[in-house]
Amino acid sequence: MATANKDLSAYDKNAIPNTNGLRFGIVVSEWNENITSGLYNGAVEALADNGVKPEDIITWNVPGSFELIYGCKKMIQSQNVDAVIAIGSVIQGETKHFDFVCEAVAQGIKDLNVQTDTPVVFCVLTDNTLQQAIDRSGGIHGNKGTEAAIVAIRMADLRRSF
Repeated sequence: MATANKDLSAYDKNAIPNTNGLRFGIVVSEWNENITSGLYNGAVEALADNGVKPEDIITWNVPGSFELIYGCKKMIQSQNVDAVIAIGSVIQGETKHFDFVCEAVAQGIKDLNVQTDTPVVFCVLTDNTLQQAIDRSGGIHGNKGTEAAIVAIRMADLRRSF
């Protein structure tokens, strides 16, 4: 297991770029809200901990993970953000729906990264069980939302360096 004995929330604050003047978008799926709200809180706390002002964090909700792609696209087009974090949670069920949603969301976010000049960070949990999602959204493995926020800061800094 890739996250065994790993805290997804751990980072070296001294290694994080300056966030002054950076704006971040967060698009959050309402599906599995008990998981996505934990991821969102981790992301916002990490951004704030690294100096991002509340007014420089724009949050939009979308119904499900599939809709993250459109939400991120519109966020990029309309909100003048330096990076976007796509937050979702898809948990394996009894049908192939899980496979289709996970593949589409991963490809859609990849496409946004190729087609636009704004980095979109993939913070979509694709877990086999609810417990795995809980463990990664503020549970025993920390918070993937925190990790995504640090990635967004680093990518926004890379973007502004060109």
